[in-house]
Amino acid sequence: MSHFKCTARNADGQLVTNVLEAKDRFLAAQILSSRGLVPVSITQTVINSDLIEQFNHWRALDSLSITDMMLFSRQMYSLSKAGVPLIRALRSLTESTRNEALAEALKDIARRLESGSSLSQAMNHHKKVFSPLFINILHVGETSGELDQAFLQICNYLEREKETQSRIKSAFRYPIMVIVAISIAMVVINIYVIPSFKSVFDKMQAELPWQTKLLMSVSNFTVSYWPYMLGGLMILTTVIIKYINSPEGRLQWDWLTLRIPGVGSIVERSTMERFSRSFAMTLSSGVPLIQGITIVSDAIGNSYIASKLSQMRVGIEKGDSISRMARSTNLFPPLVVQMMMVGEETGNISDMLLEVADFYAAEVDQELKNIASVIEPILIVIIGMMVLVLALGIFLPMWNLSSVVH
Repeated sequence: MSHFKCTARNADGQLVTNVLEAKDRFLAAQILSSRGLVPVSITQTVINSDLIEQFNHWRALDSLSITDMMLFSRQMYSLSKAGVPLIRALRSLTESTRNEALAEALKDIARRLESGSSLSQAMNHHKKVFSPLFINILHVGETSGELDQAFLQICNYLEREKETQSRIKSAFRYPIMVIVAISIAMVVINIYVIPSFKSVFDKMQAELPWQTKLLMSVSNFTVSYWPYMLGGLMILTTVIIKYINSPEGRLQWDWLTLRIPGVGSIVERSTMERFSRSFAMTLSSGVPLIQGITIVSDAIGNSYIASKLSQMRVGIEKGDSISRMARSTNLFPPLVVQMMMVGEETGNISDMLLEVADFYAAEVDQELKNIASVIEPILIVIIGMMVLVLALGIFLPMWNLSSVVH
């Protein structure tokens, strides 16, 4: 429910102002009319409770995970297969769903179903919760009378998606933890450790080696200007995030992500796996080919690859085959293009796309195993260089002092 600041005229022609709670402006106008008032202006406004409610809703949306959607799809499949009416199933899941954003969406969907809307139409009002891929698969399931199978397909797809995400996260967890630990250690050393040695070296009044002078200069700069450095970092981060959230910035960021040595190939292959699997699911569900490519392009999570797939869609619309356009995008290796060509010739393009998805999944697994063996030596070398510089910078003056004493 939203709040509206309403200005209206009463029976005496006087202007009165009030704040009403209603679903939309039309209902707010109806409330005013029922009170014998003639609406003059109705403006949506925000009060403190609205801000708290919006913050809670945003937090719930942010915490909505693929596990929540997978569990919802599995439960809806079981309830639909058991013959439970759709509205009753949604209301029962509203009470058991832990995520507030999903629960509110299900409650509104149930109300819309009671008003005569279809499930896909009702879900279309909650695009932040349900992706276009999710909605279109359910729309086909409604049309074909196999809604339970549509939920099962989505559940299986989300399970594979979760497996892929888990594999990638587990592979990068150790390097990220090491990099964070190194960053924290460098900050602590620069701000607390080196300044304590500086007072000792000043008392020596001896010529310091260049390694020690370098450490002292970096430490002095950090101690003196850390508020400006922190502020500049925050501003730079805000500017970068804002640029990345723009269409042009997102396109360049996604292109750059694919060019990172070692990581880019994993991102590209996992994205292509997601495309192949989701595209196969849309085709097997009965979604038209062109519409399926459009839906999947928006769902794969990489705008650069999505732009290439859009070019592929345009070529197919002009009459070219899928395999020929896949070759023209330079996204698919020759082996995958050949598999697509066989799928076109046999009429089993969806089954062949699943084979393509399995091919990419195997390559991602192999690269994830290799990347650990590549990253660990690099991290060890970086840590070793840091320890060497610190050791030389701190202990060389002490060794020089001990040599002078003797």
